[in-house]
Amino acid sequence: MCGIFGIEGHEEAAYFTYLGLYALQHRGQESAGLVSWDEAQMHVERGMGEVADIFKPRVLSRLEGRRAIGHTRYSTSGTSVLNNAQPVVVNTSMGPLAIVHNGNLPDSHLVRQRLEKEGSIFQTTSDTEVILHLMARNPRERIVDSLLSALQEVQGAYSLLLVTENGLIAARDPYGFRPLLMAECQGGTAFASESCAFDLLEATRVEELQPGEVVVVQGDNIERYHLPPVHKPSRCAFEHVYFARPDSNIFGDSVSSVRTAMGRLLAEESPANAEIVVPVPDSGLFPALGFSKKSGIPFELGLIRNHYVGRTFIQPQQSIRDFGVRVKLNPVRQLIEGKKVVLVDDSIVRGTTSRKIVRMVRDAGAKEIHLRISSPPTRWPCHYGIDTPRREELIAARWELDEICGYIEADSLAYLSLEGLLGCLSGEPASYCTACWNGDYRVPMTADPRQGRLFPISTEDADR
Repeated sequence: MCGIFGIEGHEEAAYFTYLGLYALQHRGQESAGLVSWDEAQMHVERGMGEVADIFKPRVLSRLEGRRAIGHTRYSTSGTSVLNNAQPVVVNTSMGPLAIVHNGNLPDSHLVRQRLEKEGSIFQTTSDTEVILHLMARNPRERIVDSLLSALQEVQGAYSLLLVTENGLIAARDPYGFRPLLMAECQGGTAFASESCAFDLLEATRVEELQPGEVVVVQGDNIERYHLPPVHKPSRCAFEHVYFARPDSNIFGDSVSSVRTAMGRLLAEESPANAEIVVPVPDSGLFPALGFSKKSGIPFELGLIRNHYVGRTFIQPQQSIRDFGVRVKLNPVRQLIEGKKVVLVDDSIVRGTTSRKIVRMVRDAGAKEIHLRISSPPTRWPCHYGIDTPRREELIAARWELDEICGYIEADSLAYLSLEGLLGCLSGEPASYCTACWNGDYRVPMTADPRQGRLFPISTEDADR
């Protein structure tokens, strides 16, 4: 769920990219990097940690040029170390190339094994580097042709930005798993994972790249190409549930409006006898507002978030997740004590975080706690960019509803239905990926060396 940003044709390309990454910090906090091209060479800076900590003024001053791309990382493929921070920069017979990637390629280990047998030497353990090796082994006069060829050898989720000697290239996979937008930005052309990055820079003429679209920008010249289409597009519905910022527009929908609608429908599907509605901030805020408006139960900010603590779910180690829960949220006892509380959150993944939050609210004096979740039960791992690699880690894959409710120590528990969630989104329901809820994997799964087993392509295959 990384964040990517790039701009072509602006005197302050590196600074604008820094600001874009700053707006996308919520998509990944492990590392960040930025590369610029000054018509003679690449300048690259990468570091572990958050954007503002890495790109001090003296660092940005070294990133010269009118072309730049950047990345803020949340790892799903490859370990959380500096060597896997992006951009990945290589020298090829076509000239220097730099790439940033949001998404995950489930079959990359197979392609990597083949390339290694053929003599390729990899610098990282990230799946992103596979694309560069495929390009380097199939050079073309036009770099975009090499990229188009390489992308037809991999399957999965990718929104990509590449810097070359001759321009900036943006690409979105044919399934459209991850968002990627383009805009005019003060004389340049910019790309970003979410529209909130453009708001910061006062960009105009914002448009979403179509699934399978590849855009090449050099100065004022823009060329568009298209990869072969797939049978079913698969936009990630979990972007609306959790990852995207509520002030962004994703897949044509306002994130805040979608989350509010989810909360309204949740109140219809699973009402609760309670006195206050309390969100689990931040992604539970808008669903809780919707629940409150529909139910008529007063909305109260009964949990206060410490905004100097990162998002607990995207921390890479369970020990850090547990610590983050304790320091991230604090209950307002005066609002909660003696009350029947509807606690609204966006999802339950492993269950450990929800249990700690329920205990925290109970310790603050809540009389009853009715947990309402604005998405369906997460029963299947995502192989397209969310850190849920093992099904046995998912509480809803192992236990029934009443067992989960007992484990998290709530008085009642209810999830939004899958049909209800899809009804809150524009476009055909079949155009969204729902694999994490129903196991309907649109990209065929292959053996994963981390698991030593085959992943199914559908729930029916799993049953067999």
